[in-house]
Amino acid sequence: MHPTPIVTLAAAEKLLKTLEEFLDKCEGLFAMIIDRGGTILSQTGRAPETADITVLAALAAGSFAATRELATRVGESEFNALYQQGSHFHILMNAADDDTMLVTIFGTQTTVGLVRFYAARTADQIAIQMQELRAGGDDAQPIFTEADLSAAPEVFDGTTLKP
Repeated sequence: MHPTPIVTLAAAEKLLKTLEEFLDKCEGLFAMIIDRGGTILSQTGRAPETADITVLAALAAGSFAATRELATRVGESEFNALYQQGSHFHILMNAADDDTMLVTIFGTQTTVGLVRFYAARTADQIAIQMQELRAGGDDAQPIFTEADLSAAPEVFDGTTLKP
């Protein structure tokens, strides 16, 4: 298990673009990238109104881990996707790598085959992006610029920063 890398602004934009393209192709409603512990790394789309995304991410991580362990217990070494079919929404979870997964929510009008097809390709892209992040890619930019630090007092109701 690898620690979750710090997601830079450039990496966050790249992950978001990957998710947006995926949702467009698979006709899904909502997609997110989460780590093994259920932390949301990126998300896009519109989740069902009743869904608490933070709770959904934690439950998805736990469900995926439990099902992966069940597969191991019956001798299945290859487990990378979990599908849940509902009457209004479906959920497909795909492992991108050992520490990251793609969670997709889609409606009943979308076929699971279409989502599976694009999810497998997108999971591969996410795995590459996460590997680059863990390696500390050269495009890493500081999260806060000088302009951000200068604007901080306005954001924090005029509180001044002490050096």
